[in-house]
Amino acid sequence: MGNSGSAVKVCTDHQGGINWLSLSPDGQRLLTGSEDGTARLWSTADSQCHGHFQGHESYITFCHLENEAAFTCSADHTIRKWDVMTGQCLAIYRGHTSIVNRILVAKDYLFSGSYDRTARCWSVDKEKQIQEFRGHRNCVLTLAHYSSRDVLEEEEEEEEEEEKVSRDLLVTGSTDCTVKVWWVSSGRCYQTLLGHTGAVLCLILDAPNRELFSGSTDYTIRTWNIVTGEQLKVFKEHQGSVICLELVNRRLYSGSTDRTVKCWLADTGERIQTYKAHKHSVSTLKYHAGILFTGSGDACARAFNSKSGVLQKIFRGHKFIINCIQIHNELLYTASHDGTLRIWDIRGICKRNKRLSRLFNNKVGCMVQQENGEHEAVELV
Repeated sequence: MGNSGSAVKVCTDHQGGINWLSLSPDGQRLLTGSEDGTARLWSTADSQCHGHFQGHESYITFCHLENEAAFTCSADHTIRKWDVMTGQCLAIYRGHTSIVNRILVAKDYLFSGSYDRTARCWSVDKEKQIQEFRGHRNCVLTLAHYSSRDVLEEEEEEEEEEEKVSRDLLVTGSTDCTVKVWWVSSGRCYQTLLGHTGAVLCLILDAPNRELFSGSTDYTIRTWNIVTGEQLKVFKEHQGSVICLELVNRRLYSGSTDRTVKCWLADTGERIQTYKAHKHSVSTLKYHAGILFTGSGDACARAFNSKSGVLQKIFRGHKFIINCIQIHNELLYTASHDGTLRIWDIRGICKRNKRLSRLFNNKVGCMVQQENGEHEAVELV
């Protein structure tokens, strides 16, 4: 790639925009879900398409890849499970009455959220619905899962005898401005988290610290105690909807329609950095090796030094919004509504970032800063 910023490879197999990109746990494969109603499987070893999953009757909204199975959900109201080796459809999960916009695989469960105002739980190995979570007044946009064993002390668990059969809980965020926590075994609502005044677009769970972070169209991020339901903090500095969140080492990164990403100390709520340069909404973000990678509605991906906020590289080539990014073996994968999957070599940036990080740590007091704390220096390579 050198200094040109051009992609190592551009994959143009899809006939419609790519809505989501999932990386398998072993890092060997990528899955793309598209507006063309199909999903495609890619090898990270040779960047070739090795599978084409066809069968949905409408566009694919979201996808999830395990090592041996792929899952897709669609505007056709269904979820499908696929064999990654043969491309065969192994199961069709029917029951939702509107667009299925999010799925989550955890243990032997498959969870789904839909515009029909419900979330549902399915058996991964069967086409059987196990549970329906009904109570939201509008569509379910985002999901998270945890076990009460991760957050409750033994004496607290005793208080929940009714739920002893299963300690799994599902968290749902909705356009009705609420977050709900549900017992998977009974479908009973355990907590309703009230405080947002806009749709809840994204959730990040930190079970060891008993915390949940939610981002909303009300321009705020809120932190909740997932045991008590108490609202702990409100992060208020964004000037637009909060679209995406990432939590790394108790630092919370938030991308917004205000064209910025902000970094917050999760423990105190202090905003410690703002990453600018985007010309449109920040649609997706990913932290990797001290670098914050972002995708934007301006069709560019960017790499920032996460500590200093210095912009290190702009990746140009897409024609429309970048919907999702993944990173593996120092390759950046960007999936866009223009229908292409682009692959970028980021080895040079990673090496350069290590040098910049050392420089920033040694000379942080000498850097020129604007009043709001963002660095004026921008390095484009």
